[in-house]
Amino acid sequence: MHQKYLYIIGLMSGTSLDGLDMAYIKFNTENLPDFKIISAETIPYNSTWQTDLKNAFEMSAAALAELDARYGIYLGQQVNNFIKKHRIKQVDLIASHGQTVFHRPENAYTTQIGSGAHINAVTGIKTICDFRQQDVALGGQGAPLVPVGDHYLFAHYDYCLNIGGFANISFEKKRKRIAFDICPANIVLNHYVSQKGLAFDDKGQIAKSGKLNKELLSALNRLDFYQGEEPKSLGWEFVTEQIIPLIDAYHLSIPDILKTYVEHIAIQIGQKTTGGTMLITGGGAHNSYLIQQIKMYSSAKVIIPDKILIDYKEALVFGLLGLLKEQQKINVFSSVTGSRIDHSSGVVFGAFQAS
Repeated sequence: MHQKYLYIIGLMSGTSLDGLDMAYIKFNTENLPDFKIISAETIPYNSTWQTDLKNAFEMSAAALAELDARYGIYLGQQVNNFIKKHRIKQVDLIASHGQTVFHRPENAYTTQIGSGAHINAVTGIKTICDFRQQDVALGGQGAPLVPVGDHYLFAHYDYCLNIGGFANISFEKKRKRIAFDICPANIVLNHYVSQKGLAFDDKGQIAKSGKLNKELLSALNRLDFYQGEEPKSLGWEFVTEQIIPLIDAYHLSIPDILKTYVEHIAIQIGQKTTGGTMLITGGGAHNSYLIQQIKMYSSAKVIIPDKILIDYKEALVFGLLGLLKEQQKINVFSSVTGSRIDHSSGVVFGAFQAS
């Protein structure tokens, strides 16, 4: 049955592990840019969840399988709480990103935990999940997936930049959507600011107070990843194996590290954006010092949208990916991920009547 309006809950949990983003969205299926985020909130992870999710990539296979199920149950419970709290009457489907544990597309695998079967079992609502694996099987990077949302919902901007754990960008080039990860962003800044007992550097004040270390900046900008061709994507492994050891070798103060790393992010973004308009979303859009530095290095006109779109764009886009999968339409572009074909990705668990 074709419905003009579909009501979807999109779930997103990023590499920064600051919490579970949930957005309840009304989509006009006949005119996708006509959408509305009706309710949205972030449920912060308690210290146990943060530890379990952060250390998941070191777990045994059995422990990881158990965490996958337990996290799926948790996601389902959070959806139920969200529906009750916001007095939501209609949900056509849940679209869940899950939590990335492994991402090694060069070795043909990627893993997101947060079992869709368990979300479905707890809520009784049709659930679509596991959006990346099919693309990796088809020879793609399995990332980034948000550019499909940029294409359908935000095509009036020349660049769509998201600054979350990683900074990634998408734009049209020769009538194709191109996208790639630019560099690690909040995942590195938050790692160092956590050593001061803080969750993040509010508005970039600590970074602003630091001194720039030109040697470290130069070493960061010379890393092999930045010389490679697109499409390309990053994972936690790159940060732990290359970025953090490099920064730590310089024995700098936290403010100096933050100042230098913000400059690195701004330079990398500036090199990829010339002219036109650039929509910036993700947690980094709240970092006014970082935005100031990006404006210095980029010739694109920076546009910061309202807070709900900054914070919930990824949850919104995973809702859209679920909608496109539901309609059996393309939701992954080969021009973005490098896979052999455009395709409709996601694993579907059907709705049932909860007893």
